[in-house]
Amino acid sequence: MEWLSWELLVYPGWALAILLIIVGLLGTVVPAIPGVPIVFAGLVLIAWLDGFMRVGWGTLVALGVLAVLSVIIDFLATAEGARRFGAGRHAILGATVGLLVGLFFGLPGLLLGPFIGAVLGHLASQANIDSSMRAGVGATLGVVVGTFAKVVIASVMLVWFLVAWWV
Repeated sequence: MEWLSWELLVYPGWALAILLIIVGLLGTVVPAIPGVPIVFAGLVLIAWLDGFMRVGWGTLVALGVLAVLSVIIDFLATAEGARRFGAGRHAILGATVGLLVGLFFGLPGLLLGPFIGAVLGHLASQANIDSSMRAGVGATLGVVVGTFAKVVIASVMLVWFLVAWWV
């Protein structure tokens, strides 16, 4: 396979890495796409394509820890936001379904979907309207906090990688 050389794979590799980072950044605000881990995969690919000359294993391990932390924070923020406002399992499930359905309605759907889903889920478990509305607010706040945390962590990872690359 003399026709296949390492140099032929570099450009598609870079294109894939950049695509992963872009999809990952979109995934920080779009539910159901593990945004920060995808950004991390793109960064690891870039470091690998460079032979780990500019960005070493220490930086990549730290970025990997941040990627795992973002997944944990996202999960905990949604669950804790809902729990603090009195939501039960049905409300949390409803918020998740509402978030997925809300994807099809843009930003308003992403904000209203979890709220409506949590309210309907809470009502389905024989709760009254007042506690269901509180559950909806809590679930929505949890989603917003989790999304904000993912955006911040992805941004920190990108800046950290770029600093390690250029310094």
